[in-house]
Amino acid sequence: MSTPETDARSGTLHGVVTTEVKPPRSGFATFLLVVCAMAFVTAALVRLLGIDGTRYMIAATSLTPYITVVGLLIGLFALFRKRWVIGLTMTLVAVVLVANVAPRAFSDARPNGVGQQVRLMTSNLLTGIADAQFIVQEVRKRNIDILAMQELTPQMVGDLDRAGLRQVLPNRVFLDEPGGSGSGIASRFPLSRRDLTPPGSLQQAGALVDLPGKDIEVVSVHPLPPVVTDGPEPWQRELAGLPAPDSTGAIRVLAGDFNATLDHVGLTRLLNKGYVDAADQVGKGLIHTWPSASGFWPPPVTIDHVLVDSKILVDTLDVFDVPGSDHRAVVTQFVVPTL
Repeated sequence: MSTPETDARSGTLHGVVTTEVKPPRSGFATFLLVVCAMAFVTAALVRLLGIDGTRYMIAATSLTPYITVVGLLIGLFALFRKRWVIGLTMTLVAVVLVANVAPRAFSDARPNGVGQQVRLMTSNLLTGIADAQFIVQEVRKRNIDILAMQELTPQMVGDLDRAGLRQVLPNRVFLDEPGGSGSGIASRFPLSRRDLTPPGSLQQAGALVDLPGKDIEVVSVHPLPPVVTDGPEPWQRELAGLPAPDSTGAIRVLAGDFNATLDHVGLTRLLNKGYVDAADQVGKGLIHTWPSASGFWPPPVTIDHVLVDSKILVDTLDVFDVPGSDHRAVVTQFVVPTL
């Protein structure tokens, strides 16, 4: 029969079996991870299944790039804490979202093309209080051929003319109105008015641009925001009313404030019909356009776009602040094929 005895040299107790005591798992931490996983998977399914839903769901969908990053980080944290089911679920769903979002940061392969080079700029003028002098200055400096404007007011038209817009872009189709409902297109090339959208809450000017080669049709896009108290139905209807590419007629370009990101179903439907997002084409699809002052809240999102017919080749795109406006302007250069 053996009894515990102490080793005189080491002081170690022999004959005693020791066991490792593991700290209990925190039930509250697991609960928080479960809640995060449920919220993340719900938001991901809304995006991946193309569900518009309520204005709150639409607002959440616009934050998909942020939600993707947060979900991936929480999923990896859950795996580190050995919450395997939660961690694997969130990580796998996040990887699917990454596959949808990440390509916007990389340029697509661009074949060489021959045709008419066009530089187009779109800008939301914030009920006509944007800096007209700055806008005309940028039009001159950047050699803009076509300018699409939203929230164009009669007073802003006067300010732009006094700043010299008519001298650089003498042709125009303006549907200016007080407040935020007006829009317009100014061009270096001859214009003819085209009614390319059904009547909506806001004006969306359309024009045929008489280029030296093949003509194009341009729409200054501005559907009603989906987060208004009346709900998202007008926004959904007006996005659906934007013209599809015309395979037999003029090549079309949609430029303006879509009040939608590339994650909203209304915009993805347009892309599926044959448009290409110019920013996505050149690897700048994650650069925000609203609000121009990029603070913590509201989170900056990309809602101003130039969608071009897939036959058009996009060369460059730039986004920059406009004093007085809460939207950043978008300038893109593309080539309209002659055939």
